[in-house]
Amino acid sequence: MITRQTFLKLALATAMLAGAAVPEALAASGDLIGVAMPTKSSQRWIDDGNNIVKQLAAKGYKPDLQYADDDIPNQLAQIENMLTKGAKVLVIASIDGTTLSDVLSKAKDAGVKVIAYDRLIKGTPNVDFYATFDNFQVGVQQASSIVDALGLKDGKGPFNIELFGGSPDDNNAYFFYDGALSVLQPYIDAKKLVVRSGQAGMDKVSTLRWDPATAQARMDNLLSAFYGSAKLDAVLSPYDGISIGIISSLKGVGYGSGSLKMPVVSGQDAELQSIKSIIAGEQYSTVFKDTRELAKVTVAMIDAIETGKPPEVNDTKTYNNGKKVVPSYLLKPVVVTKDNWKPALVDTGYYTLDQLK
Repeated sequence: MITRQTFLKLALATAMLAGAAVPEALAASGDLIGVAMPTKSSQRWIDDGNNIVKQLAAKGYKPDLQYADDDIPNQLAQIENMLTKGAKVLVIASIDGTTLSDVLSKAKDAGVKVIAYDRLIKGTPNVDFYATFDNFQVGVQQASSIVDALGLKDGKGPFNIELFGGSPDDNNAYFFYDGALSVLQPYIDAKKLVVRSGQAGMDKVSTLRWDPATAQARMDNLLSAFYGSAKLDAVLSPYDGISIGIISSLKGVGYGSGSLKMPVVSGQDAELQSIKSIIAGEQYSTVFKDTRELAKVTVAMIDAIETGKPPEVNDTKTYNNGKKVVPSYLLKPVVVTKDNWKPALVDTGYYTLDQLK
């Protein structure tokens, strides 16, 4: 016979076990997860959004994906709306990482955790985690591809180079540029690389909103002002969209035709148009950041938050946003050239051969 005391003990044990299972069940409870993306003008961000939504839905979450068309007030309104609808976690790829302090204070007050996605959110203590790639290493890889292509390690040179940076309101742009200059500056100092325009530093070479047309216009001006009879040998470009703008300008004055060889042009994000350009022998390289893996890391962070566990991070020193060092998970980027585009992108299932025709 089970005594009343034994029954109560069994009931309590059962309740405790059930309670322990509740946090795990939250992962598939249909909780709303807000996903704020900057723009659809880049294929890269479309892929990011699709990958996160797919993985969130597979886990049982309810994703609310919004694109802000690179409009800061629009993104702020979208995030406010996500909070109003009861989002439990916010994943934010910010347009301008310095403009979110007020809305993230509201998130904090509501107990909502915030994950900065690929772009660091600055000037607020109310960002909990950061999921991104090793952005300094991206710049190192871009510059190293130029060094290798030109044969600078073998003592070749001097070569003429021009420098382009990303958007000045994106914290990543400075990591990319600093990483690249850590490789290029010694060759510039040794006059093996010559910046004929003299334009260097993010205050002079940045490209607002990463805009291809802005990059193309600047390249037009550089070629007109500094390369009348001189040949341009390389261009540091931080992003594929900028690279395409640069290449359009170069082709406009005859590079890539006849005896005028296309300069070595770097890039980033392995966008479809740029991979086709690499295959065609125009753009030289890009840096592949597998958005499927970044989405996987981000969703794992959400799972941990929802189940009361500490999210996995691998960097707690690098990303100081002005208010705190944001615990981060950094993924490894991969350089892609005409020599390895197929194993890097097709064999991994990122693109199909048909897409690249």
